[in-house]
Amino acid sequence: MAEIRVEGVSKSYLGVQALDDISLTIQDREFMVLLGPSGCGKTTLLRAIAGFETPDVGTISIGDRDMRGVPPGKRGIAMVFQSYALFPHLRVAGNIAFGLRMHRVPAGEVAERVEKAARLMQIERLVDRYPSQLSGGQRQRVAVARALVMEPQVILMDEPLSNLDALLRLQMRAELKRLLADVDTTTVYVTHDQVEALSMGDRTAVMRDGRILQIDTPLAVYDRPADTFVAQFIGNPPMNVLRARMAEEGVELEGHRLPLAEADGRRPGEEVEVGIRAENIEVLLDREAGALEAEVSVIEPLGSHLLLTLQLGAQALKATTRIDFSVQRDQRVYLRFQPQHLRLLGTGWSGGGDSNSRSPAPKAGALPG
Repeated sequence: MAEIRVEGVSKSYLGVQALDDISLTIQDREFMVLLGPSGCGKTTLLRAIAGFETPDVGTISIGDRDMRGVPPGKRGIAMVFQSYALFPHLRVAGNIAFGLRMHRVPAGEVAERVEKAARLMQIERLVDRYPSQLSGGQRQRVAVARALVMEPQVILMDEPLSNLDALLRLQMRAELKRLLADVDTTTVYVTHDQVEALSMGDRTAVMRDGRILQIDTPLAVYDRPADTFVAQFIGNPPMNVLRARMAEEGVELEGHRLPLAEADGRRPGEEVEVGIRAENIEVLLDREAGALEAEVSVIEPLGSHLLLTLQLGAQALKATTRIDFSVQRDQRVYLRFQPQHLRLLGTGWSGGGDSNSRSPAPKAGALPG
């Protein structure tokens, strides 16, 4: 068992709160992604799990074992760093074997496990090279092989793909997901890349200002964000967030009344923010009953589709449509929102079925640059 329990963990540096009462349970063999902007506390949380940081308050356990006072080397973990952290004077085989030799594993077993790890990462032909003779992607494979060869209970990954170019990152993302699905380990993966978070993890924990705003499956975080920050941090383009007012039935948006699938206990007349994804807005050239009139301000052809920036009264939003949709800048179009995809956005924590973290979210503002 390699369940990780983080209970009431806080950590500050010189008066700056890096972690603020974090509670989180990561199930045995689960792939958990910690997602958030720079400075949100995700790497600090990872380092606390690893034992490189000591929480000011709170406890961390792995399996049934409390990690207080347990050094990193005794926690049954392996870590993959953003910078690869390979030893330049050792060949690939030596880098992969380093941890095993430090643990005084017999030479015959070292050779066998190094060969297996190299084969898993498809780097058998590179074992006699030095790190300086490898590409960035090859170095990352070596770093992952070095972690896997230890047969750890837990693998911690700190933005391992961020130094790779876009195409290589795409390839490595798929390979890592395939590989870790076949390995009986619990994985905690830190990233600021929402595509990695959506495509790789079993669950995603979105962090901001040292707190967890939402924990859920990637699809649920994308479709039902807890608040405006999560809505605008996840997705490309981000979810449209529009000012509206609750009505007797649905919401009133720029003089139009739209039905809502769920009112969430909001009262008529209450000012709210509603969210809808660009792909859930139908763009029409001709006026139809119930459609909202808007004006096209920007047209972006993106290969498989058009991304339109539209002016709806005093508010701007984005919608996608087919690539051959005939539309011009400044043209009037008509928008039909799909009610089942219109979301009322709050400012409180939404666990989506994980009751491990109850930290309330701060009021979300504009997405930081």
